[in-house]
Amino acid sequence: MSFYVSTLSRSVTCSCTAHLCTRAGCGSLNSAPELVGAFQRCCGLVPRETCSRVSQNGLVHANGSASYEVRNWLFYFLFVTSAALGHEVFYITFLPCIHWNLDPFLCRRLVNMWAVVMYIGQVMKDILKLPRPPSPPVVKLETRVDAEYGMPSTHAMAATAISFTLLLSAQERVKLELQSLILMTEIILLYVSSSSQDVICGVVISAIIIALSYPYWGTIDYLQLHNPLSPIVGVVLPLFLSYKYPELDHYSTTRGDTTIILACCSGCSVGYWVNERLGLTFDLAGPFPVTLPPLTLAAVGLGVVRFLVGLGMLVLTRQTVRWASLRVLCRISGASVSDVDARRRKEIEVPYKFSTYVSIGLVNSILVNRVFVMMGLWDLGNSV
Repeated sequence: MSFYVSTLSRSVTCSCTAHLCTRAGCGSLNSAPELVGAFQRCCGLVPRETCSRVSQNGLVHANGSASYEVRNWLFYFLFVTSAALGHEVFYITFLPCIHWNLDPFLCRRLVNMWAVVMYIGQVMKDILKLPRPPSPPVVKLETRVDAEYGMPSTHAMAATAISFTLLLSAQERVKLELQSLILMTEIILLYVSSSSQDVICGVVISAIIIALSYPYWGTIDYLQLHNPLSPIVGVVLPLFLSYKYPELDHYSTTRGDTTIILACCSGCSVGYWVNERLGLTFDLAGPFPVTLPPLTLAAVGLGVVRFLVGLGMLVLTRQTVRWASLRVLCRISGASVSDVDARRRKEIEVPYKFSTYVSIGLVNSILVNRVFVMMGLWDLGNSV
């Protein structure tokens, strides 16, 4: 796997260099929209000749149908899947999975840094208002974010923050094999190897945030668990930031996505504080670094069962709270639940998304592990 990642990184970089210099000009590698289009061509994503639609930040001028041809399905599925992990599917799977199958301490660190980095990135996008590359020449695969601005890349910011936070925090908690460290580092380098200006800017901003905050991670963790004001700050501050999100002259998914992220962090923060008060955080017991048990078939099966049970609880929570909160808020506002425009209004969108994902954070941090204990899926002997 390590060899494959290295080879893939070299092949993408080497095969694109000459073509990118020819198409965009070596002096403008970080600025021309043609660069992104040329990179897509190198990776096998080619626009069809019949496409004549120009789209930029939600302003679509269509006199044809947007279409493209995939000539390299490996890269296509790799990049589309990676992009999808920047949305809700990631919030509700990867981070909770770290909590359930590795160490809640690591999940706590990741959620905190993820929320800070994403909030800063999303706000910078809507303040700077720098456009995404137009289509054409770029082939747009994620039409959901058409109305979002491009600089900085919050995908790059999140990937950098989560990868390096996990790398920095895990080494003091668990013993990782050298091969695992090399693989994690290579995956990070593969992700950030693109020369796109948006991506580079996102990586740099994320790196600065990590560097400035790293010395205080321990203090923040202590205050989050032990300060009596922690749950109040953990709810009031994210809710305030969600309501005070910068206003745009058009609807964008950034406010809703940012509210979801802040709400997840809020729910988890309160949940971890409650666990500390109840005397069981489910964190790994020392001495540290802990040696992880061998990865056997039984261990994988246990992890899969935990994941499915936990995911089922989170999805059930999401659907229930979302259904109830939407109907209550729409009734108060005199709007129809089926009215998409009404659901996008701040007085409905922010509270319904915030309440939904605060509930998910609470269930993830407080209830799921206790259900594991009742089902015999969690050994309390390894937890504190």
